[in-house]
Amino acid sequence: MNQQVGSHRAGRYVRQPTGYRAFMPAPLPPDPQVALTGELPGLLSQADRALGRLDGSVLTLPNPDLFVFMYVRKEAVLSSQIEGTQSSLQDLLAAEADLFDEAMPRDVDEVVNYVRAMKHGLSRLADLPVSVRLIREIHAQLLDGVRGGRLQPGELRHSQNWIGPAGCTLATASYVPPPHEEVPQALADLERFLHGDDDLPPLVKIALAHVQFETIHPFLDGNGRVGRLLITFLLTECGVLHKPVLYLSHFFRRHRQAYYEHLQAVRDSGDWEAWLGFFLRGVVEVAGEAAETARRIQLLREQHRTAITDRLGRGAGNGHRVLERLFDRPILTVADVRDLTGTTYPAANNLVARLVELGVLVEMTGYARNRRFRYEAYVRLFTDEVPAEGAA
Repeated sequence: MNQQVGSHRAGRYVRQPTGYRAFMPAPLPPDPQVALTGELPGLLSQADRALGRLDGSVLTLPNPDLFVFMYVRKEAVLSSQIEGTQSSLQDLLAAEADLFDEAMPRDVDEVVNYVRAMKHGLSRLADLPVSVRLIREIHAQLLDGVRGGRLQPGELRHSQNWIGPAGCTLATASYVPPPHEEVPQALADLERFLHGDDDLPPLVKIALAHVQFETIHPFLDGNGRVGRLLITFLLTECGVLHKPVLYLSHFFRRHRQAYYEHLQAVRDSGDWEAWLGFFLRGVVEVAGEAAETARRIQLLREQHRTAITDRLGRGAGNGHRVLERLFDRPILTVADVRDLTGTTYPAANNLVARLVELGVLVEMTGYARNRRFRYEAYVRLFTDEVPAEGAA
């Protein structure tokens, strides 16, 4: 493909009155259309199969919704880390449990907001399709009260933005998105593409849409995180996944430089096919890891249910009740256990002590009072490197 064709396939650079060049994205689908040749048909087939196995793995879990929230949290942490946050999954869980200390990164609120934005978007999908309206709602949730919160949460930008190293200008930026007055039409075109009738496989459509959103860069801050949330919403909306359990940001973070280079190669040379190969390889890899995590959750649950039944005697019923709660909220207090089981505080304290003996709970504060207990083995399933399903 010659440079002239390639450079106009995704859009073109247009010099602005003040001298800098901004990129004007062409509406999707690309012209010429994406060539599903070479390795791409095989990768697409692998990705479809991997997502099917992941969906099946999660749906076979008892009460899948209990476990989904941890997958959501992992995606929130990884996507936020791509943008430079320092908070870990452990920090996020501690913040949710109101367990703050001076060592906790100050940016943990940004990750908390990401989780809130994801949950808001998923609940809205029941009555609102993926659209500009939904994207703006998500953005407002994402930046509410945090770094970037002064940069018009939920509002499309009214000025030019740009991407590049610290201190760069419009003239030296790595990439300059379209001027703000072009953004509403570009987003309207993207929304039309998302819901238009065509023969593109869903994963191809989602991959194209992610790049287009990042290329439009419609907000002053938070574009990367909203664009990755968009992947999750589209996977769920089109029925590729019944539950939002694909933490694709794990792959993007692991290959961060390649991720950004592929996005830019689409703009510069129209190389949609290379991006699509990268995206599909990520889906295959992360879907395998997430399915293996589901398998390990099932084994862990069976192991601890058996231990509780065998060792807690008359307290086994309440022990099982606490165990199920831990899969959704892996940090709790004795007071939480008291409220959950409807027992006295001493009885709840005794139950917690027994669960510590069984290795289900680990005390994490070192305090004599205001103690917090974590379901350590479960949290580790989401913080340790997990090989893809079937890998050694």
